[in-house]
Amino acid sequence: MDFSLLSIETLLPFILVGFGAQIVDGALGMAFGVICNTLLVAVMGLAPARASANVHIVETFTTAVSGISHVLHGNVDRRLFFRLLIPGMIGGVSGAYLLTNVDGETVKPFVLGYLIAVGIYLLVRGLLFPPTSQKPKVVEPLGLVGGFLDAAGGGGWGPIVTSNLLVQGVEPRRVVGTVNSVEFFLTLSVSATFIAHLGLKDFATATVGLLIGGVLAAPLGAVMAKRIPTKTMLILVGIVLMITSTYGFIRAVL
Repeated sequence: MDFSLLSIETLLPFILVGFGAQIVDGALGMAFGVICNTLLVAVMGLAPARASANVHIVETFTTAVSGISHVLHGNVDRRLFFRLLIPGMIGGVSGAYLLTNVDGETVKPFVLGYLIAVGIYLLVRGLLFPPTSQKPKVVEPLGLVGGFLDAAGGGGWGPIVTSNLLVQGVEPRRVVGTVNSVEFFLTLSVSATFIAHLGLKDFATATVGLLIGGVLAAPLGAVMAKRIPTKTMLILVGIVLMITSTYGFIRAVL
């Protein structure tokens, strides 16, 4: 890429998108990949594999800053971190390999339909039932499936893993902090797989802008995750999950 072609006018829209997406992701544990992939595919016209590769390269930096911030604010559960780490990386590499070799869009409507239902459940639970804190029973399969769908679908680690851990009753700030911290290692392995298959060409203006905005916003998300009450967190996650998944579902089936 010729960096001399970059200007603040061309970068600013993507900086703002990256900033907003990372604020949501850092506070609620989801949506950066979904928001940015939607922009790159629907607006910029990038192929799904190329868009996913670009977003994962950006997320390598944003999740590093976000993960460190969550550790410093005490939002990370060490045991949960290690239970998610290896399955997530295995799933991510497998999904990246699949997306660069075959069309992974077939299963997308079913996954998005499932996430819409989970969003409704979390919203109802946040509104009607008092939050409780429990230890998760199903973790490793979540990491495997979440990592696979994140790479193959261009986003899904946060929606799949965060939402399901919340359903199991894990403390929201621990969920968000841990999921964001593991995501650094996931995006690193996924990015390496994409680069090995696709190379580093087409590193677009959008990617530079998303990177700047995302890195600037990453420390703020950890502060928000620590301070947002559990009930409010469940409601916000449910709303974001329903909106993003419904939009993706409509685009996938039409």
